[in-house]
Amino acid sequence: MKIGIFTALFGDKSLTETLDLVRAEGIEAVEFGAGAYPGAAHLDVAKLLESKQAREKLLKEVHSRGLTISAISVHGNPIHPVKAIAQDHHQVFVDAVKLAALLGVDCVNGFSGCPGDGPRAKNPNWVTCAWPDEFREILEWQWKRVVIPYWRAQAALLAEHRVKFCIEMHPGFVCYSNESLLKLRNGVGKNGAWIGANFDPSHLWWQGIDPIAAVRELAAEGALFHCHAKDTRIDPYNCARNGNLDTKSYGDILNRSWVFRSVGYGHGIEWWKDFVSNLRTVGYDSVLSIEHEDGLMSPMEGLRKALHVLKQAVISEPAGPMFWAKD
Repeated sequence: MKIGIFTALFGDKSLTETLDLVRAEGIEAVEFGAGAYPGAAHLDVAKLLESKQAREKLLKEVHSRGLTISAISVHGNPIHPVKAIAQDHHQVFVDAVKLAALLGVDCVNGFSGCPGDGPRAKNPNWVTCAWPDEFREILEWQWKRVVIPYWRAQAALLAEHRVKFCIEMHPGFVCYSNESLLKLRNGVGKNGAWIGANFDPSHLWWQGIDPIAAVRELAAEGALFHCHAKDTRIDPYNCARNGNLDTKSYGDILNRSWVFRSVGYGHGIEWWKDFVSNLRTVGYDSVLSIEHEDGLMSPMEGLRKALHVLKQAVISEPAGPMFWAKD
């Protein structure tokens, strides 16, 4: 298993500066943003799509430092009810799939998106409860009229280019849990196998989901494609008063029920060792890509704190035969 990094935290640095820094920290893989919410600080997507020479130069920059590209990320909302936003995020997704295929990268990371509550909607509508009854009617319309038709078409694109779409389960979008992700994967037809998870435990804890139980189920379904390393701390005092549904700014750390933290600052090293061991047990031996979104730490300190924990937790060598017992 390799430790990687989502390079969005170095959006103020050039590609060369970023790769030099990543190599110096002992990281082995990079995940690049290619548009939508993460931006594309390190990729000129249009140029890379049209120029083989530009692609070869990018790959040389990466490989000459002993790095690999684990994924291209385009977290956005391609089914947004505002057509201009939807079209922009859709095109970013399509371009990322085509670029990934040209670069020999098999994972594109992103969100499932969320439509509005009907054809005249102006904003996404994420339904979180079954009553009053119109909420279930909204859900039925979203999935039947928008979600499944859109992703059925995109699954065909993925199959054509032999690239996997790794959905990050995130509240606010229609796929936020195992059940909703697998509903999409199994609902789009024969090409659903190209849709799976970019597994990020940080979005699961505050929903009350056990990430280890979730990752084991997804692996059993063949839907575990890529992993992020990001932590969440649930504040016991604010949560006790208000529960975990919290719309306050991420910057209001003192009063929020939960906040994102660097690896090890929400759950200790023993949890991360158990998580890594479970990943190996279910057959995942690819990349744990660090995503920094800690409001209490600078990007460099957050990165180094996460690395300190992950370097102790990650299992990097093949297990070899069990010399002490028969298989």
